[in-house]
Amino acid sequence: MTITALPARTALHRQLGRPSLAQPRTSGSSALKPLPAASAPSPTAAPHAAVRAVPEGTEARGFVLYVGLGEDAAAEDRVELARLVTELRALTSKLAPSAQTHAAVALAPAGAGGRDVDVVRRALGDPAVQQPAAETDPGIVIDLTRKRVAIGDEIAPLTYREFELLQHIVLREGSTVGRCDIIDALWDADADDRPNERTIDVHVRRLRAKLGAYAEIIRTVRGAGYRFDGHADVTVLASGPSPDRF
Repeated sequence: MTITALPARTALHRQLGRPSLAQPRTSGSSALKPLPAASAPSPTAAPHAAVRAVPEGTEARGFVLYVGLGEDAAAEDRVELARLVTELRALTSKLAPSAQTHAAVALAPAGAGGRDVDVVRRALGDPAVQQPAAETDPGIVIDLTRKRVAIGDEIAPLTYREFELLQHIVLREGSTVGRCDIIDALWDADADDRPNERTIDVHVRRLRAKLGAYAEIIRTVRGAGYRFDGHADVTVLASGPSPDRF
């Protein structure tokens, strides 16, 4: 009978990670030799230099964490903004008990485009984000010299008579101009197309329609006529003597 117990036991110990009985035993002075110690770092090695995140002469006093999370995205994540804020503040207090926290919710018009985090940064005045230029009213320019009216980049399609009517009222800023005065100033006494007072109202209505958003610069004075009052959005250009007929 062949004896195979020793090899089988050796294989078993190899599987269990135990020392095998078949391994040679260390004897003599080599058994007392200490194991080599782990190499220690060289005393001449330079330590890592501290990195400052702020310019010299300043000190860090805290940080801002912008969180972009719209209401729809929060609903998909099944989390409420209030709960998220509460847990973040609690975590901060746990890690840094001396920290002071302040939370602010950024609001934006419904349907506003762009990434949520960018909207938050703009709303909270992040100086690193370029603020969109505010839309300014281009205003209206009444050029009496060139006989034209510019509304922004567009030229209002006024007829010659409509411009004369506008000019006559504008040149008398702050004064009420009666309908009869307009007729006498803009039409000859024997003109075939000389209108009546009701027709003047029609001319003014057509003029206002072409002035668009600035239609109300020609105000109606009930029972008296019309008046123009100066406004910051209205610029009147004129050079030389008045082009009006007095």
